[in-house]
Amino acid sequence: MADRPAFAPWMNDTNDVIKEFLAAGRVPGLINLAGGIPSPEVWPVEDIAEIAKEAVLEATDSVLNYSPIDGLPELRDAIAEKYSQGNLCLSRENVLITTAGTQGLSLVRDILLEDGGIVACQTPAYLGALDAWRTRRPTYRPMALERNDLDMRAAFEGAQFGYVVPNFSNPSGRLVERTQREDLLGAAEATGTWLIEDDPYSDLVFDGAPLPSLLELSATGEDTYRGTIIYMSTISKMLAPGLRVGWVIAAPEIVAAMTAAKQGSDMFTSGLTQQVVLRAIEKGLLDAARPKMVALYKERRDALLRAMAAHLTDTFDWTIPTGGMFVWATAKDPALNTNALMRVGLEHKVCISPSSVFDPLGQDRRSVRLNFTLNPPEMLEEGIFRLKAAVQELDVSA
Repeated sequence: MADRPAFAPWMNDTNDVIKEFLAAGRVPGLINLAGGIPSPEVWPVEDIAEIAKEAVLEATDSVLNYSPIDGLPELRDAIAEKYSQGNLCLSRENVLITTAGTQGLSLVRDILLEDGGIVACQTPAYLGALDAWRTRRPTYRPMALERNDLDMRAAFEGAQFGYVVPNFSNPSGRLVERTQREDLLGAAEATGTWLIEDDPYSDLVFDGAPLPSLLELSATGEDTYRGTIIYMSTISKMLAPGLRVGWVIAAPEIVAAMTAAKQGSDMFTSGLTQQVVLRAIEKGLLDAARPKMVALYKERRDALLRAMAAHLTDTFDWTIPTGGMFVWATAKDPALNTNALMRVGLEHKVCISPSSVFDPLGQDRRSVRLNFTLNPPEMLEEGIFRLKAAVQELDVSA
């Protein structure tokens, strides 16, 4: 038999650490602090079941038949209306419905990113974005937005697009301040660079007031938005991730190009789940669910922070996130390798996300991402206690 062709070269770039912590979910008794997973307790299960039944019976053709590639018109209209405020005027042609948020990132790759192209990327960066773009093997210009010496314009110059998660970033939990948002927008506009604003967490505000999105800041009051921001969000964090519905809001030419790419990707997003999301918006289900979700997640954030203060203050520094789903902790000792800590942690039946998987250059080994939304307070405390034991064992074996 003749030799079969080799896999594509980008497959050699996959990260073994990612495979290990994704596979760890099958370990009995494991406490998972690694994922970005909403709590099933906040899913409005009965409401979703009722809405889904209504959708199948009342909108049978749009649910069970082929759907428009760019999404159900009524849902696109609802998204446009939801985000239109102040100077931001959106119409249906500004909105594309995607199969969750990750598809939006993949479609940007398809329409904007050439092999080896430059991406100006907030760092640490969302792992899903890095995975979506891996096939193009891009050249990254990491942007550490907390640094005062960051030259944003230089980072954007010649880049094929920029990428930021300004609200409670995955993985760092960082909230990008308004002045930095304005600087990012100014750099993108001055260099003519498209700027992706990935925004799945903006409704999860625990402390303080929400900040205007880059999309809002870039609006000029035109009847149809034509700015430089490619805004992405998803229903996954606010309703249920299994629905796999997201959206892109952008200039019409971007929406048209991404629609063409989507046709060759999955043809259309599920009509059933689109109808569920549409009806959830119309019935106010998202607004009704938000207070319970925010209260539960804030309680769990505080529980995680208390446990960290009790057990990890000698080993890590961290900042308190004012929303979102994550705490980012950095080892005081630069020699502490969190890839190794992850592996020792698994032996203690606690799973963490090491910083290397969020570094576009793959070099950072000093930090960890900890999720607080999935587990109740007592499990969070036990998970941190196990992590402390893993740190102590790692120190002994070092």
